Amino acid sequence: MPILLFGSRHLDLITGEKTTTIRKLWKKPLSQGDRLHCYWNLVSKERKKLFEAEVTGVEVVKFNRLIHDDELAREEGFQDAAELESEFRKMYPDHSSEDSLFQVIKFRKLPMDEWEGAQINEKAMITKRADILFDVGKFDKSVMCYNAALKIDPQDVYLLNRKGDNLSRLGKFPQALECYDQALELEPDNEYVWNNKAIALLNSNRPEEALKANDHALEINGENMLVLYWRGFIMEMLGRFNEALACYDKILTLNPRDPEAWNAKGNLLSQIERAEDALECYDRSLELCLGEESDASTWNRKGNALMELNRFKEAVECYNEALALEPDNEVFLSNKGVAFIELGDFDKAVGCFRKVLIMNPKNEDAHILMDECLENL
Repeated sequence: MPILLFGSRHLDLITGEKTTTIRKLWKKPLSQGDRLHCYWNLVSKERKKLFEAEVTGVEVVKFNRLIHDDELAREEGFQDAAELESEFRKMYPDHSSEDSLFQVIKFRKLPMDEWEGAQINEKAMITKRADILFDVGKFDKSVMCYNAALKIDPQDVYLLNRKGDNLSRLGKFPQALECYDQALELEPDNEYVWNNKAIALLNSNRPEEALKANDHALEINGENMLVLYWRGFIMEMLGRFNEALACYDKILTLNPRDPEAWNAKGNLLSQIERAEDALECYDRSLELCLGEESDASTWNRKGNALMELNRFKEAVECYNEALALEPDNEVFLSNKGVAFIELGDFDKAVGCFRKVLIMNPKNEDAHILMDECLENL
């Protein structure tokens, strides 16, 4: 019973597009009609069966041919023959002379009712792979997997919603909205899908429609904090600041220990020039993050609030905290430089702007601000 293991490079196995693979020649070479048991080596100790297949053809070729055949390399999931050569030399260090023999195996994926071994939950296997790819930010590949799972069950609301999430992250908002609408036809009372639709509409610069979608989500569950959070953001985009503030306050009534809500409230209060109140919100957010990974952006925004209150030394301390977490952030460095200008410490300000220009020589603001500092030295 020949067994083949496939890695993450072979994503097109899930979609059924891959029907060829290349392996070194075995002691007992494969023949047409042989049965293959194919597994996905997710991690070294967790091998999951993908499918069973029948060999439809085998060609034995020399290594020298493989490393010059771009078409074969692409069929195996590589960009070109050069990449295949590099990887195969690592995989087969004792089998990479010019005359080393490999077998190019062509196969046909078998329907599950023709398998010799135990059947699997194919939809669950594909969905798990899609979720893994989604979690690591490989949204284009994740969409492929969700599409493959939807071929098995086109009415799965979870899959439609997750496919929409992927498409949103890829900036394909019209296609994402189609997915959410399909999901809502099946589950019209799904508050999370309504909320995701609202986010996609907001990102499509359609805030009024986003608010209507958010209304539906809120009607289903008026205490869903995720829905309330996005409602606050939509209200901000519409310039309805008091209603946005009411959303964040409601979240904090439900969960006073939500650092993101405190941060969002602080951002809004800064926007409407209530710096002192914003400062209290940022402090609360940072207190709640103690023991966890601090948010560099929150430290930066706290520094900005302190700048508005003319508390420049404290602002510098906040920018230092932000830069300790993101030392190459040119925005934080520029803000720190401006704080030093306000303190009359032009030497230190020049140091900040010089670092910014090393990272980004095209930063015009840093050029102007550094010139101003040099004139005052």
